[in-house]
Amino acid sequence: MRILVTGGAGFIGSHYVRSALTGGYPGYADAEIVVLDLLTYAGSETNLAEVSGSPRYRFVRGDIRDTELVNDLMARTDVVVHFAAESHVDRSITGAADFVSTNVGGTQILLQSALEHEVGKFVHVSTDEVYGSISEGSWTEDHLLEPNSPYSAAKAGSDLIARSYHRTHGLPVCITRCSNNYGPYQFPEKVIPLFLTNLMDGRTVPLYGDGLNVRDWLHVDDHCRGIQLVAEQGRPGEIYNIGGGTELSNRELTELLLDATGNDWSMVEPVQDRKGHDRRYSVDITKISTELGYRPSVPFAEGIAQTVAWYRDRRDWWEPKLAHRAPVR
Repeated sequence: MRILVTGGAGFIGSHYVRSALTGGYPGYADAEIVVLDLLTYAGSETNLAEVSGSPRYRFVRGDIRDTELVNDLMARTDVVVHFAAESHVDRSITGAADFVSTNVGGTQILLQSALEHEVGKFVHVSTDEVYGSISEGSWTEDHLLEPNSPYSAAKAGSDLIARSYHRTHGLPVCITRCSNNYGPYQFPEKVIPLFLTNLMDGRTVPLYGDGLNVRDWLHVDDHCRGIQLVAEQGRPGEIYNIGGGTELSNRELTELLLDATGNDWSMVEPVQDRKGHDRRYSVDITKISTELGYRPSVPFAEGIAQTVAWYRDRRDWWEPKLAHRAPVR
């Protein structure tokens, strides 16, 4: 069996690849894993260093928008797990073109190639942000899509393209929509690694608006286990929410990170709220739990403690990524 993992050098994709190559997914114990990644700023082969010597691993540097390359790789592929995407909301606000081109156009190229080469399963990894914002309750998979940022709109577009390839052509596509991920190897532009690395360097951290925006937090290992369940058992044409079950306001999260690094609120700098900032996310995971037996298994307190320890111990990984920052004053 051959698995093509797009974006496999990024935060979530690399965790999936490492797990697949170290016995985490028994169903793929003998599978060859081919990683296709452009290695933009947020992706790095160092994320895969611990499995780079595996005879079942192959890395290809390239763009999912490169039709010729995609066709060459897809010709010998049984399953696609599609992580590759531009994913930072703030960057999408200042420039949306790459988000549309990669997330929508690149996904369509992959889907068309998978169709032509009769791939057995295509798992399209998406986000809960496509739903918009919800004041109470939780989204089920059939909820209306109301994305509010260029990033989430581009992801919603890719979801619809993926769904259409199943409905129109019968391509066995599944879509997953996750809540906010955290864990090791996350590029320090996202809130948890940004706050941790800033605080560890004696820098203040920015808190948007009133800090009462709420997110559900999902450890990357739980997310990847959910994806694997969908890859192996998910019904073609279906969408599956994957959540962690820990809802925190940004103020609550900030307080936890301050405590974990021995800091106080003097290190927090209130900043103007993000444009179109969604107030609350919450996904209903009844479907994946009932059908596939998914349950989040990493308690947030344990997961965040492990994450803090990883960033504390792995300055060698994150310091070079932040070398452009101004010195501490």
